[in-house]
Amino acid sequence: MLKSFRYLLLPFSLIYGGIVCLRNWLFDKNILRSSSFNFPVICIGNLAVGGTGKTPMVEYLIRLLKNEYATATISRGYKRKTKGFAIADEYTTALEIGDEPMQFHQKFPEVTVAVGEERLVAIPQLLQDKPDTQVIILDDAFQHRPVKAGLNIVLTEYANLYTRDFMLPAGDLRDVKRSINRAGVIIITKCPSDVTIEEKNQIINEVKTTEHHQVFFTTTVYTEPYHLFSKEEKSITTDTSVLLITGIANPQPLKELLTKSVSTYDMLRYADHHIFTIDDLEDIKKHFERISAANKIILTTEKDAVRLQKFKTQLKDYSIYVIAVQHSFLFNEGQQFNTTVMNFIGSFKK
Repeated sequence: MLKSFRYLLLPFSLIYGGIVCLRNWLFDKNILRSSSFNFPVICIGNLAVGGTGKTPMVEYLIRLLKNEYATATISRGYKRKTKGFAIADEYTTALEIGDEPMQFHQKFPEVTVAVGEERLVAIPQLLQDKPDTQVIILDDAFQHRPVKAGLNIVLTEYANLYTRDFMLPAGDLRDVKRSINRAGVIIITKCPSDVTIEEKNQIINEVKTTEHHQVFFTTTVYTEPYHLFSKEEKSITTDTSVLLITGIANPQPLKELLTKSVSTYDMLRYADHHIFTIDDLEDIKKHFERISAANKIILTTEKDAVRLQKFKTQLKDYSIYVIAVQHSFLFNEGQQFNTTVMNFIGSFKK
């Protein structure tokens, strides 16, 4: 029913697509200027709105690079309560820099985490403040055309490939399909673990538009949940009852995991990047107390967890756990992807 309604919005999609095409044409013709840097800048992005796995891909790159290079990330800082450029420090909160940058900062304190709406301004500022930086990862910046990244990694979801989608509002695309030509790497995310070689080749033929594209496939892997405050790990078993708290764009893979793994689960779903309030907290407590099972937990995502930490006093006695998501490359091609990234960075030393 919802899809049928969205098809009625196709005229508006044509208008929106025309505006996006005009903007891209202005950049392509240098009427609007893009700036590149003689420095390794890697951009993680997508063509669609919603959760294609950008945050765990940024984390994948951080893990890959942080022991070899002084690594930094720059994010817009979506829904933060501040403006302008900022670098996270020991006093920073999620309200100041946004939930995803705060997640990076907490998990990788050795990495420089910065926010700035204008990446063209943020990059020189970061290099001035942190002159030892050797590589910058731009989070969700593929549509930020004033900066021309040296390596664009574009993610598209297996269940909603960009090639089969429509422009907003009839579909989920926020950029035109031909923009994929600016990517160097395309990653098909959230794949089933049993994708066949035949399907792999069919998808490559579908999404690969230029010879220089490298196409990879990843599946979603969930780590052992850990307590929000004590960090103690806990296994989810078939006798566990779960209250899932989620304010992410696409909780479907997590719902599918719980359907297979636990006794029962209920879900309180909030808008993407939702800022939790004391009223939300009371609602969560009431729902949790209604669950009669002896073995019950509250489960949330890492993005949501950074926005719940401010309620430590109110939640410290609750069994509230955090589950992390990671990319796992299929077809034993993880090392090939790693080599592509490392070769790109190494090219600046020649």
